[in-house]
Amino acid sequence: MTETAEQGPPAWRGRFDDDGPGLRQRTAQGTLVNAAFNIALASLGFARGFIVAGFLTAEEYGVWGILAVVLGGVSTLKLIGIGDKYVQQDEDDQELAFQKAFTLDTLANGVLLLLLLAVTPLMAFAYGRPEIIVPGLVLTLALPPASLQAPQWIFYRRMRFLQQRLLSAVDPLVSFAVTIGLAAAGTGYWSLVVGTVAGVWAASLVTALASPYKLRFRYDRGTLREYFGFSWPLFVNSLGGLVVAQASIFFGELTLGLAGAGAIALASSIALYTHRVDEILTQTLYPAICAVRDRTDLLFESFVKSNRLALMWGMPFGVGLTLFAPDLVAYVIGERWEPAVGLLQAFGLIAASYHVGFNWSAYYRAIGDTRPMAVDSVVQTVLFCVSALPLLILWGLDAFGLGMAVSALGGLVVRTIYLTRLFPGFAMLAHTVRAVLPTIPATAVVLAGRLLEDAGRTAADAAVELGAYFAVTIVATLVIERALVREVLGYLRPRRASAA
Repeated sequence: MTETAEQGPPAWRGRFDDDGPGLRQRTAQGTLVNAAFNIALASLGFARGFIVAGFLTAEEYGVWGILAVVLGGVSTLKLIGIGDKYVQQDEDDQELAFQKAFTLDTLANGVLLLLLLAVTPLMAFAYGRPEIIVPGLVLTLALPPASLQAPQWIFYRRMRFLQQRLLSAVDPLVSFAVTIGLAAAGTGYWSLVVGTVAGVWAASLVTALASPYKLRFRYDRGTLREYFGFSWPLFVNSLGGLVVAQASIFFGELTLGLAGAGAIALASSIALYTHRVDEILTQTLYPAICAVRDRTDLLFESFVKSNRLALMWGMPFGVGLTLFAPDLVAYVIGERWEPAVGLLQAFGLIAASYHVGFNWSAYYRAIGDTRPMAVDSVVQTVLFCVSALPLLILWGLDAFGLGMAVSALGGLVVRTIYLTRLFPGFAMLAHTVRAVLPTIPATAVVLAGRLLEDAGRTAADAAVELGAYFAVTIVATLVIERALVREVLGYLRPRRASAA
């Protein structure tokens, strides 16, 4: 596909403000370079949770878990695709289009702020934890400036990923520095509260200063209707996630106390980490997907290859966490987290399975059909309510992990159905088997090593096994996926602007 052909469809008009490489090379560079950049930042946030866990008691972490689920969970209701719709549109006046989207985002943010101010005391009463009211209200201070980060959409639509990612990096970097410093000083869960607010404010102010367009309010009823039709299924999707997160922490605290809530919050951070990393990969592709949404062949090619790239790290990460969760507890975060080992192992396998077809929703969003996201959310929420919750209440954390696996399996089935509708030639089973293959010899090496170990296992033994696991995984991946790796590396070489 040549650059001339790429510029033909109306979706290409005004998308780029440079004469850079073709769409295929631009996408490959963005997927690899910017994804690697942001995986590091997502890993920083993941590490933050475990480092702070070393300074906090399980009860203190449980308080943070309640705060994160209550306020963070309600905040997910704002994830209704305003930015995605802005990227998809092709209006002639792009500054006006941005200002209308910015206006809707600000209104949504204001509604969410009022909701959180009302919900925080109610949730404190429901949990019987009045101590969460003050830190919960402090966390709402992160909402007023949040819409100032909307200019990142502009760079995103233009596929100017470096500018976008530099701006988005401010939040996790500031949050990490402030949180770890305060935790080491002995401020308990307040370190996480203050760190979160500081990160959002810093990123918002920097992004506002870097905006290519003026930040003005432009309200339009037609735009509101258009965005609503795109967004309501995404609201249902967010609502389902909110129900799962809230119910997990609420019933975990109710049946097992704050320590149980803390264990669930810690294990859930695995899912949050994988979701964030995968969202980065998906969002890197999304502008290009929107540009060629009428070309089913290109959509299918980009889906398969991008998912295989993500599975190169996602599958080994999830399986590795399952294998090494006992060592993580014993040698890193402390024996007090021993009850959470089984749950961590279950969430590791769930995270691995989540990567299979994880970016399917971006392709449906690109063609303007967001209803499948609502269906997926309803199915997983219902399965959660009939399996994970009863198992948690009756048999505790390990059984809860099994119930969450049932819910994840339901989501995998939904993804498979919709992917085969969109791409009739897609074979989910073969796709999954290919992703699992590199971890088989690596897992075998680890298990064989453990059979040969003496009675006393040490941190050095665990470190050697971990190194062997990833070394074998890398070699096996390069052997199995050598053609794809060679192709992607080829896209990273400089080419003429006219190249595809």
